[in-house]
Amino acid sequence: MRKNFNIDYTLVFILILLGIISLFTLYTIEPTLPAKYDGSNFFLKQAVWYVFGGIVIFVIMQVDYDRFHQLTWVLYGIGMLALLMLFVGFPPGIVHEANGAVSWFKFPVIGTIQPAEFMKVVLVMTIAHIIVRHNEKYLTRTIKSDLGLLGKILGIALPPMGLVAVQPDLGGFLVLGAITGAMILVSGVKWRILFSITFIVLDIVLLAVAIWYFFPGPIADFLEESVFGHVSSRFTGWLNPEENYDAGYQLILAMMAIGSGQLLGKGVGDFQVYVPERHTDMIFTAVSEQFGFVGASLVVTLYFLLIYRMIHIALLSNDKYGSYLVTGLVGMFAYQIFQNIGMSIQLLPITGLPLPFLSYGGSSTITYLLAMGIVLNVHSRTREYMFSEARWRE
Repeated sequence: MRKNFNIDYTLVFILILLGIISLFTLYTIEPTLPAKYDGSNFFLKQAVWYVFGGIVIFVIMQVDYDRFHQLTWVLYGIGMLALLMLFVGFPPGIVHEANGAVSWFKFPVIGTIQPAEFMKVVLVMTIAHIIVRHNEKYLTRTIKSDLGLLGKILGIALPPMGLVAVQPDLGGFLVLGAITGAMILVSGVKWRILFSITFIVLDIVLLAVAIWYFFPGPIADFLEESVFGHVSSRFTGWLNPEENYDAGYQLILAMMAIGSGQLLGKGVGDFQVYVPERHTDMIFTAVSEQFGFVGASLVVTLYFLLIYRMIHIALLSNDKYGSYLVTGLVGMFAYQIFQNIGMSIQLLPITGLPLPFLSYGGSSTITYLLAMGIVLNVHSRTREYMFSEARWRE
C-alpha cells in the first residue's frame, strides 16, 4: 500500500484561483450595480461564504464518505420536505418569491436559502447509494434487472425534478436531469437499453420542435398561460433576440459586453455595457469585458482542469460508491458550466443558473464547496496497491 491519506493539491489550487477571481470580479462589479443593491457588499458576503465553505470541506474530510450510506435516505427526505414546503407555500413567513419563482426560504439573520441547490448533492448521494445496493444484489445483469435499476433511479430523481420545475426553476430542473443522466451512463445498464431510451427521447424532442415550428402561436399561448410561461419568452428571446427585445435584451447586452472586451479587455473596472444580474448569472460577461478573450480563456481553462481532475479521481477510485459520487458531481458541474457560459454567448437559451465558484450566492457557493469536499474525501481515501487496476490506469 503506497498511501493512506492524500490531498489533491491541484484541485485545491484550482478552487483557490476560482475563489480569487470571484472575489476580485465582485469587488470591481459592485460600484456599477443598480441603486437597489447599494450597501449589499456582495464581495464581503461572498468572502464569508467561502470561509464557511472551507469549514464545510474540512468537516466533510473528517468523515469517511462510506458513512454517507447511512445518511442517504434521511437527507433525501429532508430535501424533499423542503421542496414540498416551497410547493405549498408553508410556512408563509419565510417562503420567498423572486422574479416569479418560489425557490427560497428567507430567514432574518442567515438570509435566503435555496433548497434546490442542496438537493443536487443529495440526489447524487441517493442515486449512488441505489446503484451500489442494486449491483450488489444483482451480480448477474439481465434486461429485467437493468430496467429495474432504471426504474429505481427515475423513481428517485423525478419527484425532486418535478417540484423544482413547478417553482418554476428550469435551470435547476435541467441540472438534476444532467446528474441523473450522467449516473445512469455509469450505472452498468446495458448500452442497447440506453441507446433505445436515447432514441425515444430524441424522437420526443424532435416532435416537440416540429410542433413548435408548425404551430408556434398555440404552443406559445399554452405556455404563457401555464407555470412555464417564461420558457416561451426565453426560447424566442434566444432564437431572435433583436426581434423579441423584451425577452432577448439581457442576451443582447451580454454579447455586447463580451464582444467589447476583444482580445485583452478594457481594464479593471472599466464597464461600459450594463448587463442585468451581472453579479450572479452573468458574471462571465464581467470577466470578459475587463480582461477580454485572454481572461475568459483562463477561466474556461480552469474549469476544464477542474472537470479533468474530477474525472481522474472518479477513475482512480477503487470503490464503486466513491466513483459514482464523483461522476454525479462531474455531471452537475459540467452541465452548469457549459450552460452558464453557453447562454452568455447565445449558444444556449438563458436559464437562471449561476456559474460555479464565480457567481455570487450563499446557497450555491456552499453547495459547490460541499460537493468539492466530497470529491476531495473520495480522493483522500483512495488506496493504491502494487497490482491494483487503478495503479495501472495512471
